[in-house]
Amino acid sequence: MLKGTAGKLLPATVIGSLPRPRWYTENLGTRSFLDAMVDIEFRDQYVDALTVFIHQQELAGLDIVTDGDARFDHDVGGQSWTRYPTQHMSGFDHDNPVLAKVGAGGIRFPRGHILHDYMEARVMPKVVGPIGRGDLQYAEMWKAAQRLTTKPVKFGTVTPEIVGFAVQDEYYPDMPSRIMAISDALNEELHDLADAGCPVIQMEEPQIHMLAGRARVVDDAINAEFMVEVFNNTVKGLRDKTEVWCHTCWGNPSAQRMFDPIPSYLPGLELLNEVDADLITFETRASGPDELEAIGKAIPEKKVGVGMIDHHTLQVESPAEVAELARLALEHIPPERLVLTSDCGMGREGMPRRHALYKMVSLVLGANIVREELGLPTAEVLAAAPEYSLIRTG
Repeated sequence: MLKGTAGKLLPATVIGSLPRPRWYTENLGTRSFLDAMVDIEFRDQYVDALTVFIHQQELAGLDIVTDGDARFDHDVGGQSWTRYPTQHMSGFDHDNPVLAKVGAGGIRFPRGHILHDYMEARVMPKVVGPIGRGDLQYAEMWKAAQRLTTKPVKFGTVTPEIVGFAVQDEYYPDMPSRIMAISDALNEELHDLADAGCPVIQMEEPQIHMLAGRARVVDDAINAEFMVEVFNNTVKGLRDKTEVWCHTCWGNPSAQRMFDPIPSYLPGLELLNEVDADLITFETRASGPDELEAIGKAIPEKKVGVGMIDHHTLQVESPAEVAELARLALEHIPPERLVLTSDCGMGREGMPRRHALYKMVSLVLGANIVREELGLPTAEVLAAAPEYSLIRTG
């Protein structure tokens, strides 16, 4: 059900995370969100950070905003994105976290590489019993953000396999069983979120393209086809209530590229088209536009989010560069199905706040160039209004 993008042509948004203000020093940790919101220090900093995140997106003129992933802890490489479910779902030993597994892709980095620190920081509870939704409290987190703006707030969550690949397990007999248990629990939680009124639920980083693009098979049961099954089970029934997005990219811990060379989307495109989602996003600015034609052909009905902004670099793309890439995308994806976005999040030990702000500003200014060419309404970009410049002319 289209709710966030309904009636919008060439809407602009970002994937999710934004850089934390330096003064936001509180962490949620293992507390439930509602318990933490009783703590005046946490509540003040959390709400203030939410306000800043949303206000900056409004200043930039985005059509759909996010909570900036304010709920996640300030940690090495943004591990909280993966760790949050393990800290709050039932079935995990929350008192005795251990170093996580390397992961299904066998990704390793040597000592001396910045992402070695990231791997060392993957400390998570292990599975010791049946997994349930616990106190994820996604609906409450979304409400805290949505009541600060009239624009639709998109809420994102890590996919079950990302968590299932990482954790150690003393309960389930095999990895597929563990992943599907997480999927079932997340589906219940996401229905609660949709019932609360969330207009867009974003499933972040299903491993379909990762396994297909890198020709990886974890075992006979864990492959790209199984990842489609996991995705569709996790979002089962949600599209009757809200808009579902499938976000894909090639990674961004500590704003780093995880692969050299960057893999191709091509081997996974047909499978991605099978996910039960309204929109699929693609990393395009960092990876290059060469696969846009294939994406347009493989995804003929769903909406497509095309990355206009690189989350790895501090160089702010110019509006002209954004407009050029948007025109290329429009050669293969009609305007009623095209969404302009960032490649991935810009937080999680990523870039400075000012860089993220002006990347969002350029995204919308570039979108406005193309909108004007197509005779579409343009968005107000208050951050770029010349009358408010501190530099006087004349």
